[in-house]
Amino acid sequence: MNLLNKKVTHERFGTGSIVDHSDSRIEIDFGEDNKTFVFPDAFEKHLVLQDESAAHSLEEMIREKESERREEELQKEEEKELERKKHELRAEHEKLMKNHKLHPESQMVFWCEPEEKQLAFSKWKVYSGEIKSGKNKGKPNKPSRLHQNSAVLLTERNSDMPEKERKILGVFMVNEEFIGKQSEDGIVPAHSVYRLQLTEQESARMNFWNYYVNEKSPEKMTWNTGKYRYFDNTMMAQILRDLASLKKDPEEQELAQQFFEHFCKMNQIMDQELPQPDGALMRKS
Repeated sequence: MNLLNKKVTHERFGTGSIVDHSDSRIEIDFGEDNKTFVFPDAFEKHLVLQDESAAHSLEEMIREKESERREEELQKEEEKELERKKHELRAEHEKLMKNHKLHPESQMVFWCEPEEKQLAFSKWKVYSGEIKSGKNKGKPNKPSRLHQNSAVLLTERNSDMPEKERKILGVFMVNEEFIGKQSEDGIVPAHSVYRLQLTEQESARMNFWNYYVNEKSPEKMTWNTGKYRYFDNTMMAQILRDLASLKKDPEEQELAQQFFEHFCKMNQIMDQELPQPDGALMRKS
């Protein structure tokens, strides 16, 4: 908008002529002295354009700028409110972490169906399934034992194979901010760093029942219903230790070792004192 040489009137300085202006400043020659004003704000209070056409265009500009200013203020308020809510969530999270006591079986083993396996490794998350009976039937299962010390073991068993052939496909720590007790959708997301997928050859060497045993029925290897079950923290540490030894790619091996060390730290496990696997399959042999 070109306002050069346009006449203006000021309530105190009288009539002047615009000699320079930018997006934020305007300079006016009042004869004896030049004055600089904030543009276009000064036209809302002190200055009046004598050119009606230019004045109309300027009013439109002022309205647009005011609208933009209100939007910016609204956005700042929304950002401020969002930050306040984040602060409250962080405070609540820190409180839960402070009061959290390690459960000895706070690890999850998940049964991947063929269509779920692809999703698990592409999106790095699993769905804990739905409640099958009772007043909450149809609602997502709440993985209440999972916390920041928890990992999720991904396994599969082909329908034509016995349960003892269940293989380990991969593993991930839960997301850094995840707390199972607060989960409402049954989705368990992975940690941003600690996640491992096994090759077919590696998976063939990692049998789940080498590590897992149901102490109530140690001679049985059964998984009849449910998408997941909880298991012992020490068993998961044994699996992670063996994965670190199994990986041959230097980068994957380094990540697996870091994963193992992080897990032991989070679960207060001394890796030097970790026993050898003693799962149901090991006891049978």
